[in-house]
Amino acid sequence: MKINRISKSERPRERLRALGPEVLSSAELVAIVLGTGSYGRGAFRIASDLLSEFGSLSSLASVSVERIARVKGVGVAKACRLRAAIELGRRVAKAARGDRAVIKCPEDVANLVMEDMKYLDREHFKVLLLDSKNAVINIETVSIGTVDASLVHPREVLKPALEKSASAIVLVHNHPTGCVLPSREDILLTKRFAKCCEIVGIEMLDHIIIGFEAYKSLKESGYI
Repeated sequence: MKINRISKSERPRERLRALGPEVLSSAELVAIVLGTGSYGRGAFRIASDLLSEFGSLSSLASVSVERIARVKGVGVAKACRLRAAIELGRRVAKAARGDRAVIKCPEDVANLVMEDMKYLDREHFKVLLLDSKNAVINIETVSIGTVDASLVHPREVLKPALEKSASAIVLVHNHPTGCVLPSREDILLTKRFAKCCEIVGIEMLDHIIIGFEAYKSLKESGYI
């Protein structure tokens, strides 16, 4: 049904104004972001089709603009608007966590990076640079693609760590499958980096694998 055929009090924007965004369904929120329909299809119908096509909001959040735009009635402009809204949500969540988070345990790392990494469709290898009190100085992306000990070189991690006078680091990478069990390559890479960090005098606190709403600490698993 087109939104203009729904009684005014039941339209998504009117319901948001009257009751707040938290009471709206995911389809209603997506419809508001889309703004208008096209090809004779209302914004709510297109929003419902989007969620049906990709299965969930979390899946939609990981899809490219080009893939979203191919859904009937969306197009590039609406797809860009939707991706921008998703990115704003991520940045708000990130800002709420604070820029100088202190890492005391693996859960602190997961809380810091989970929102950004759990939807990624490729493996991203990052390093958290920490000061002497384990406060985060910066988060560097080292590589994008398959994480392999032969492809991710220690110098790519240690160079920014030395430049920013980091006292310690935490390695982080995601598994797009959602499974957080470490692979043989993950274990080899962890041990290789631990040795290199020991040589240059930077403590390697942990290596965290991020899945979907799950994580694994290789230190707690006995690999460091």
